[in-house]
Amino acid sequence: MKVAEYIAEKIKDLPKGYVFSYSDIIKQPENKDAAIKALNRMVSAKKLAKLGKGKYYKVEETVFGKLEPDLYQVVKDLLESNGNVTGYLTGYSIYNKLGLTTQVSNTIQIGKNDIRYPFKRGRYTIAFVKQKNTITKDNIPLLQILDAIRYIKKIPDASPRSSFERLLSLVAALPRADQKKMAGLLLKYPASTRALAGAMLEILGNIELAENLRDTLNPVTVYKIPGIGDSIANAKDWNIQ
Repeated sequence: MKVAEYIAEKIKDLPKGYVFSYSDIIKQPENKDAAIKALNRMVSAKKLAKLGKGKYYKVEETVFGKLEPDLYQVVKDLLESNGNVTGYLTGYSIYNKLGLTTQVSNTIQIGKNDIRYPFKRGRYTIAFVKQKNTITKDNIPLLQILDAIRYIKKIPDASPRSSFERLLSLVAALPRADQKKMAGLLLKYPASTRALAGAMLEILGNIELAENLRDTLNPVTVYKIPGIGDSIANAKDWNIQ
């Protein structure tokens, strides 16, 4: 069977919106050039769409037009490697999902232990946020919340006060075991993040975890978060202004 025929047959089994590269279809290095030419011909024939360099997907047509792949598909090669988690969606990529903003950004931010320079993929800019904690499937939801607390002043189309209230409700919904795990993860976050999260835990009545976080802070350092200092009762206790 010719390479082009083999590729066409393999692609039939792929779901729409699934992003792949030639190496996912053809394993023999000697067939690389033929595979890329075959895939690009399918793009020209509108049987496939191209997301970016070396990335293709089957388009899903709806009454509202063509659907793009979801964000996970766009960046999945940056989130996992050989079955191991290496990154997670965060920042602009997750604020909407967490109910912090209604805006949808063309920038996809990814939390990783080892970061790289931003780059373009299709219409998206892929940017990276340094994560000092070990990333696991279980702690990703907690890291996403903590990242939002860390960058609370940068959440688009939202005030720090409204973001604080939403984040407080998200932390309140966590089981106590997850709040404890979150407090452990906070030790590798900036002091301002520990202070704001500590204030949240204190408001929620988790005094022991709040005091543990307070012990990690310099008692004379002031954390300037406009809109928070004058809107929560215990802001002064955490040197938040």
